[in-house]
Amino acid sequence: MRITEFWRRMDARFGATYARSVAADYRVPALGTTIAQALEDGVEPKEIWRAVCGEFEVPVDLQ
Repeated sequence: MRITEFWRRMDARFGATYARSVAADYRVPALGTTIAQALEDGVEPKEIWRAVCGEFEVPVDLQ
């Protein structure tokens, strides 16, 4: 998954503004860090998206 697709899905799930806030502020237990930090650390966007799907209710068409 490309980073642009990751953000498209985040925006679709949370809304463009709130998606950035969730990424910056919410610590995802499966990642052990925030979404933004995981991206900065080089974790694959697909792995991060799977963790987001596990933590939040995500519509099937976005999974």
